Amino acid sequence: MRILVLGAGAIGGYYGLRLAEAGLDVHFLVRPGRAAQLARDGLVVHTKGEERRRQVPVLLAGAVDRPFDTVLLTCKAYDLAAAIDAIAPAMGAASTVLPLLNGLAHFDALDARFGAGRVLGGVAYIATTLERDGTIRHASPLDTILFGDRSGRLTPPVEALAAAFAATPVAARASTEITQDLWEKWAMLAAGAAITCLLRGTIGEVLATADGAAVAARLIAEVRAIAAAHGHAPRLAALAQADRTLGDPKSGWAASMMRDIQQGAPRLEADHVIGDLIRRGRQLGLAAPLLEAAYAQLQVYNARAELAA
Repeated sequence: MRILVLGAGAIGGYYGLRLAEAGLDVHFLVRPGRAAQLARDGLVVHTKGEERRRQVPVLLAGAVDRPFDTVLLTCKAYDLAAAIDAIAPAMGAASTVLPLLNGLAHFDALDARFGAGRVLGGVAYIATTLERDGTIRHASPLDTILFGDRSGRLTPPVEALAAAFAATPVAARASTEITQDLWEKWAMLAAGAAITCLLRGTIGEVLATADGAAVAARLIAEVRAIAAAHGHAPRLAALAQADRTLGDPKSGWAASMMRDIQQGAPRLEADHVIGDLIRRGRQLGLAAPLLEAAYAQLQVYNARAELAA
């Protein structure tokens, strides 16, 4: 099985390394700077107290000359258009793309370019960061990936991907309810991002304030109401997991978007994660005032960052 990973960042680099270690034919489509870094140091991942280092084959844009079986797409949402152009030469008649982006908005563009039947759904529950020196740090015990055909069928490409991940230590599962899985991850992430970004603190710091728990509860309720109105209310297990993540007064957890703010990222995925959820709520007449406040703040950040660029 030939796999192309777009980029070698926190998510793509981690899963690509695991698949390469299992003997899969994995290539990384990267920019020149990252290619030079990988040639010099190899792909380096710090996970569960150990360092994993591996020399990996890389390709630059324009150098893909034959199709891959699966393309793993792990770009930021605001880079999606460029990413689609970059992976297009790798998409043959039987190729599939597995996007690991949050939310659902990316499917419109991917389906339009490649056809809905060739675009899988994917959800990753993992905390990884790309350090300034190019190493990837796996920062939590979570390491779970779900993927599936959005029709709900166990198709040959999904089964092949499941077999590939079975040879890795990753907790991977082919899902026949991937659209529901996507909504559940989105609901948890959007609520967590809104809470930690709007109130500029970790979950523990927010819950330690006089009204933090009440504000967090209202934000969670707004998000879950939108998911439910679209027929995808989180199931009991997803509710319990989200409540553990977002309701622990001792938690040091913050959404990756909050970490991006702290690190002065040049842009945030505000529209994809928060804005699109608000739009879907409005389609069904649902108001989400606290979610709108969080989105407004994130738009201000993006506007300032753009002016400073």
